[in-house]
Amino acid sequence: MTDRSARAAVIGLGSMGFGMALSLRRAGLDVVGFDLDPAVMARFAGEGGGQAASPAAAAAGADIVVCVVVNAAQTEAVLFGRDGEAGVAGAMPEGAVFISCATMDPDIARGLAARLEAQGRHYLDAPISGGAQRAAEGALTILASGSAAAFARARPALDAMAAKVYELGDAAGQGAAFKMINQLLAGVHIAAASEAMAFAARQGLDLAKVYEVITASAGNSWMFENRMKRVLTGDYAPRSAVDIFVKDLGIVQDMARAQSFPVPVAAAALQMFLMASAAGMGRDDDASVARLYAQVTGTALP
Repeated sequence: MTDRSARAAVIGLGSMGFGMALSLRRAGLDVVGFDLDPAVMARFAGEGGGQAASPAAAAAGADIVVCVVVNAAQTEAVLFGRDGEAGVAGAMPEGAVFISCATMDPDIARGLAARLEAQGRHYLDAPISGGAQRAAEGALTILASGSAAAFARARPALDAMAAKVYELGDAAGQGAAFKMINQLLAGVHIAAASEAMAFAARQGLDLAKVYEVITASAGNSWMFENRMKRVLTGDYAPRSAVDIFVKDLGIVQDMARAQSFPVPVAAAALQMFLMASAAGMGRDDDASVARLYAQVTGTALP
């Protein structure tokens, strides 16, 4: 049952954060948002959300602070400030919870949690999966770990934002580790799907029929079914950008190297995303890896 008296702040109103903030409002929470883009802030105000001039101002008086930024460095800046700007850690009431949704190295998540918890606030390591549409529907999957107190404090927001909340451990880091396994597979599947679709085009096959056959066959994957639909229409407007997987598969490589663990398939996928980014597609949809294959082989795609 959602606690309708809870007050939440959402830091980062991008494609995911905006939908998450709307889901919190729909569940009855009082929501204040912050984003660097004034147009996004105005749009959120038009939906009835509150506005704040800074992350710290948004967090003042909030029971729950949901941070939906890109990476660990941005999360740290939101928490503890940067370039003379105060972070949310000092503005949050004692006992409030910080829900960290960025994908990051588990060791970094553990470090951020330790610093915040030393100040009497809770940290929930809670990376997200599901895309912008599910964020707007309140139907995300959240891979969370943290103390029992952090989960209890965060529960109204978790119930509002997610269809599935996996409670994966009693300390930060476990949620981040689970997310990295997901991202390893997601990146590999996108790269493999892109390779297969471009190869099919080189064979002169009807790509719509390829899509129909593969999505009904054992070679299908969620990423093939979702991303290759975009290739069929030549629509590379970003839902999840190439550079996201440059970052995430890079984290996988760093983690694996630190543990002397081989991840050759993930490494090959990372190189494809790096090449797509170097070719100027970094901000385009991650299905652009198929465009890269087409470009370097002289193969025509829609």
